[in-house]
Amino acid sequence: DGKIYFVKIHAPWEVLITYAEVLNIKVPIRENDIPSTVENPLDCVLMPFRLPENVMHPEPDYFTAPFSKDKQELYLINDESTFFSPSMRNRIVYYILTRCPYGTEEGKKKFGIKRLLNNGTYSAAYPLHDCQYWKKASDPNCDSERYTLYMEWARFLRFYKEQPLDLIRKYYGEKIGIYFAWLGFYTEMLFLAAVVGLICFLYGLFTMDENMSSKEICDPAIGGEIIMCPLCDQDCDYWKLNTTCASSEYSHLFDNVATLFFAVFMGIWVTLFLEFWKRRQARLKYEWDLVDFEEEQQQLQLRPEYEAKCTQKKKNPVTQEMEPYLPLTSQAVRFCISGTTVLFWVSLIIASMIAVIVYRLAVYAAFASLMENTQTLEPISGLLTPQLATSVTASCLNFVIIMILNFLYERIAIWITDMEIPRTHLEYENRLTMKMFLFQFVNYYSSCFYVAFFKGKFVGYPGAYTYMFNRWRNEECDPAGCLIELTTQLTIVMAGKQIWGNIQEAIVPWICNWWGRRKARSNPENLYSRWEQDHDLQIFGALGLFYEYLEMVIQFGFITLFVASFPLAPLLALMNNILEIRVDSWKLTTQYRRPVAAKAHSIGVWQEILNGMAILSVVTNAFIVAFTSDMIPRLVYYYAYSTNDASPMSGYINNSLSVFQISDFPTRNKPKMNPDNFVICRFVYRDYRYPPDHERKYLHTMQFWHILAAKMAFIIIMEHVVFIVKFFVAWMIPDVPADVKAKIKREKYLTQKILHEYELEKLKEKL
Repeated sequence: DGKIYFVKIHAPWEVLITYAEVLNIKVPIRENDIPSTVENPLDCVLMPFRLPENVMHPEPDYFTAPFSKDKQELYLINDESTFFSPSMRNRIVYYILTRCPYGTEEGKKKFGIKRLLNNGTYSAAYPLHDCQYWKKASDPNCDSERYTLYMEWARFLRFYKEQPLDLIRKYYGEKIGIYFAWLGFYTEMLFLAAVVGLICFLYGLFTMDENMSSKEICDPAIGGEIIMCPLCDQDCDYWKLNTTCASSEYSHLFDNVATLFFAVFMGIWVTLFLEFWKRRQARLKYEWDLVDFEEEQQQLQLRPEYEAKCTQKKKNPVTQEMEPYLPLTSQAVRFCISGTTVLFWVSLIIASMIAVIVYRLAVYAAFASLMENTQTLEPISGLLTPQLATSVTASCLNFVIIMILNFLYERIAIWITDMEIPRTHLEYENRLTMKMFLFQFVNYYSSCFYVAFFKGKFVGYPGAYTYMFNRWRNEECDPAGCLIELTTQLTIVMAGKQIWGNIQEAIVPWICNWWGRRKARSNPENLYSRWEQDHDLQIFGALGLFYEYLEMVIQFGFITLFVASFPLAPLLALMNNILEIRVDSWKLTTQYRRPVAAKAHSIGVWQEILNGMAILSVVTNAFIVAFTSDMIPRLVYYYAYSTNDASPMSGYINNSLSVFQISDFPTRNKPKMNPDNFVICRFVYRDYRYPPDHERKYLHTMQFWHILAAKMAFIIIMEHVVFIVKFFVAWMIPDVPADVKAKIKREKYLTQKILHEYELEKLKEKL
């Protein structure tokens, strides 16, 4: 009759203890007798950030051992109804449901709740929340953990408080607990990077007036007298250098000595972050009884989809049991299709990036012509140069394309991974992670790589410009350098992604829930049951955490790979993450059904991805400082080519802009008008070529080769110094804290001793 029926599944004590042994669940055997670590002298300062003890540590610290049904008297079983935590209970029930047979079809066994959900027999399967999030349960025996989590963790006004990780783990399971532990730790470490980045930015701000390059550009007697070659072919006019005065002043904010310091600092910071996280993770592994929990246990648990789709069987060398397997030929075909699809989509991103570059080239000429010939734009022409106008509009267009491609590829990636039929849940997640990350990496960072390493590097020179597809003249950097454009690109993509991400995560589920509950709101509470309320909430899904990690890892790339161009990136990330923790906790506690608890002893494959990005970040930042910023050419001029001892940087602008004779322009490039009858013009970008009256005219001067050699030497030195410091720091910091090692040894010793004594007692009784 179209009505929804609910079936409540409850696991009695006998079922729980049977499957606790099957799943090797660790339970308390004795209270921890190792005294806690020495008091922290900063405890009194940190008091405002602390949560109440009963919220932070809802249970005492115990030594634990794997559960055995035959040795129940060994364990501290005070109350059977509360002995297993809610997350353990829902994990056991879900484990049974995923393997429960319900019929046969063509001689094949049909089993598992997932299959019943897929074919529409059941519309949903979920563990219940223990109470309403805004009020405690009426049952006095209920802990009302959801209410506690909402009041102490999920409200934005608690943003300055620590997270109740033990309570999160108890209610949601270790996998969600470890995500919030990692996100909280990452946010804490960002605070240091944000402070140093802000200091570097303020240094640039306070030294703006001392910047000799922008002084010379803005000086009417210097910049006002330097005539620049046209920005586009035929339609653009000659222009004066001092029209870029404002942008050259702003570029000093990010292109100064502090940039180099910050690039080196972030190379070391990222190592400290990863090493200290390993220590934090090791402590959590011990505290959450995950020391002996290995992924092998998960490897033995086949995905129900794998068991259903694989008809052939072979003996497992570990369990010595017959189990389904996918033939090698079938695997090879599936991997070929998968690889081809991923390559096609990556090619699609590169094609879309080329389309944006073509847009830049086509619109650049229009902007240049418009800004020179339109009087109404005169007041802002100093700030909004053609290069900057093109960069801002192209960045916005690029961001829209990124979001559209993301939306489409997510569905493709899941379909490809399903088609591969991975053997275990761990394998499924790892494969999907690598596909999604590869795509997102190319999607989000390709435009930044273009501006940082390709834009303005292959433009030729007046009279011999290089053209894309023989039609559009390649882009030149602003006379103040390409770094300010990289900063613009980074800010728009990073800030846009963060704002869009928070809208998607918070507002969309809230609107969906509000709309779904519109009929139920008129019903009294006694007619709107707990399970109906939970049914009307959004589904967190098996890949819910995957998207959270992906979002944070992409952000991690922005603050490490391109941080030399934007010292405020860690501050933006810190502000976002403070909001992100509360948005994630709020939506999980109030807007989503309770997820099925799952175990995890680390952040998994994401750790390897972060390590890879940490190494790549040293290389990219070295190249940004050398090739994108103007630092190396300025230093070479300062030490080797300056002729003014009183003011060594004076004359730098004149020295770095090569001279071109206008009569040498071919017809394709020559402006239609030259009312002032200029004879020479300067290259729009930094270039070192011989003047037109030299026998080697327009060829590179020796200064060009000196600067190139200095850039290469700088890259090699910076990379080696940072890598040596990184590896030394990693070697110095042990992955597992000494007190955690002692506790692990003590627990193993105690477990063996108690089991030995127990066996002796049993033997005595028999004798």
